[in-house]
Amino acid sequence: MTRSLPASPLRVAIIGAGPAGIYAGNILAAAVRDAGGEPSIDLFDSLPAPYGLIRYGVAPDHPRIKGIVNSLHEMLDSGVIRFIGNVNYGVDLDLADLRAHYHAVIFATGAIRDAELNIPGTELPGSFGAADFVSWFDGHPDAPRDWPLDATDIAVIGNGNVALDVARMLAKHADDLLPTDIPGTVYAGLAGSPVTDVHVFGRRGPSQVKFTPIELRELAEVPDVDVIVYEEDFQPDEHGEASVATNNQLKVMTRTLRGWLTREQTGASRRLHLHFWHAPAELYGDGRVEGMRFERTEPTGDGGVRGTGEIRDFPLQAVYRAVGYRGSALPGLPFDDERGVVPNDGGRVLDASGTPLPGLYTTGWIKRGPVGLIGHTKGDALETVGTVIADLDLLVEPAEPDTEAILEVLAGRGIRFTSWPGWLALDAHERMLGEVDESPVARERVKVVARDEQVDIARAEIFVA
Repeated sequence: MTRSLPASPLRVAIIGAGPAGIYAGNILAAAVRDAGGEPSIDLFDSLPAPYGLIRYGVAPDHPRIKGIVNSLHEMLDSGVIRFIGNVNYGVDLDLADLRAHYHAVIFATGAIRDAELNIPGTELPGSFGAADFVSWFDGHPDAPRDWPLDATDIAVIGNGNVALDVARMLAKHADDLLPTDIPGTVYAGLAGSPVTDVHVFGRRGPSQVKFTPIELRELAEVPDVDVIVYEEDFQPDEHGEASVATNNQLKVMTRTLRGWLTREQTGASRRLHLHFWHAPAELYGDGRVEGMRFERTEPTGDGGVRGTGEIRDFPLQAVYRAVGYRGSALPGLPFDDERGVVPNDGGRVLDASGTPLPGLYTTGWIKRGPVGLIGHTKGDALETVGTVIADLDLLVEPAEPDTEAILEVLAGRGIRFTSWPGWLALDAHERMLGEVDESPVARERVKVVARDEQVDIARAEIFVA
């Protein structure tokens, strides 16, 4: 069946201006134009700046992030997608507002909460969620300005890229982060850290890690940090070895890890230890974290692990839990609390009975859960956009389709929303701060942290009716 575009331009709101939302907008714009129509797409975000987890969810020293930002910049700079920042869905705009102004709404809000580590002691001071720490060192406007970096021995729980990011940022010397965009408060906090040893723990073996090769190799390139692995963790694991034989990425990583067994230590001032076959059992301490207890595990032969009954204690003063992220419920939408996603079928939002809710869609981590790399969001977006196009005949004409009407609603409510020209002004300001920074190394930019300051800079360059 041939689907027909509405008589007026197809008006779509996307909630979330991270990679998932931007990819969805870009793919949707191309699909509408291929069908002979003209898209009208508004990209909303609760933050004043775009890019979501690229700006606020990954370590600032990743070399490939710049390339991803450049690609996302081109998509937004084309003018096909209108960015509207500093607008909090469920507070500044609700679902009824969006239905009144758009044929369809795509939710791309991601997953920003830490998954729980259900063991005793996680409530002790000195126990931190990885997502909160990442928000701090990335200068998220809603994160605390200070972070308690007073531990010499630290554990990071998890075997994914977030765990490696957290461990690397804890072990790395602050001066080596100056070429990045870290704010001054983050530099000062890391510069005062007394850390000497960072331990990364995983329940499974070296052949079952969820890292990617580039993140793993980056550990060996951190100045004045020795990476230490342990011979006992490379026990025979037939299932793991079979997986490695058929997966080039695992092959590269296990080769890297085994290579570190014989690598001579340099006597660096800081050490980063990788431990495998350790299941978290308990955090303990009198009034704050003083150590962590693990049960040694072993392979079951089918890809699983089981406890051996051997208990090991590690004296520690801080623990960072990097065991995954979870999505958050969205006002007016159903939510699968067990999986932390909006229930959907190919991107169509489903009600409690499994019936699609007309005009409502989802993409990215809030659609499928926090798994996969940034590039995987393109596949999600393709599926969701295909679903939107397939549903064109079912979409209801909005009562107020005029493109300026939603801006008038926001202005009437006193919302200090930001725009793409405003982001360009903020971007230029941060680059200027990098140029005048008195650090001994060249800095491309220094990130502005405070929300009000970001908004003031972004709105100074545009006229808002």
